[in-house]
Amino acid sequence: MSERIIAACDGAAKGNPGPAGWAWVIADAEGRPERWEAGPLGRATNNVGELTALQRLLEALAPGTAVEVRMDSQYAMKAVTQWLPAWKRNGWKTAAGKPVANRELVERIDGLLAERDVEFRYVPAHRTDGDRLNAIADQAASDAAVSQEAAGTALGSTELPVPDPGRAAPAPARRPSGSPAKKAAAGGRGRASVKAKFPGSCPCGKPYASGETIAKVGARWGHLACATASGPAGTAD
Repeated sequence: MSERIIAACDGAAKGNPGPAGWAWVIADAEGRPERWEAGPLGRATNNVGELTALQRLLEALAPGTAVEVRMDSQYAMKAVTQWLPAWKRNGWKTAAGKPVANRELVERIDGLLAERDVEFRYVPAHRTDGDRLNAIADQAASDAAVSQEAAGTALGSTELPVPDPGRAAPAPARRPSGSPAKKAAAGGRGRASVKAKFPGSCPCGKPYASGETIAKVGARWGHLACATASGPAGTAD
């Protein structure tokens, strides 16, 4: 059995709803941040950011991975562990008979959890003595909410340092609409292939290995063949 890895994820919304983002970070065997990813959500709620962060983290892990996920969102944790069975029994209605909020995200996470060995650990947010991985994810999500741009080693930027928790978020970037960074944030237009530094999971559902050539498939990275099949812009036709 593989050793359980440690990861954290977080979401942010500046206004709730407002400009929002998500982020995750994975530690190495010594607990040091090793790889991370963050992305924009446009205008969304904090809960959407939290659930999206968990979804993207699980998608970045190959099926069968054993992982401890650290989160400061009790809503996201309880939604996919405690409340989910009752929602299913009730036809995706809450105890009050109302439709479950963010159902599509919850359903997607439910499927991803079934393929991975996940343990959740709640960690308090915004504490000087708190969990460092969670603090990094929090800062990265906040940065993405403000800049509305994707970032991270998972996007092929292997030399990017992890965000520094506690510093001010960057000012919103102002770039021409045709710039490479704008294209990357918009879902992979101007796609380039890279060698995967770490194993991961393609949107097709199958894993890719460390060292394998990968390219953008929609908003994520995956097999070169899947990227080619999805069209010249890296998105579905």
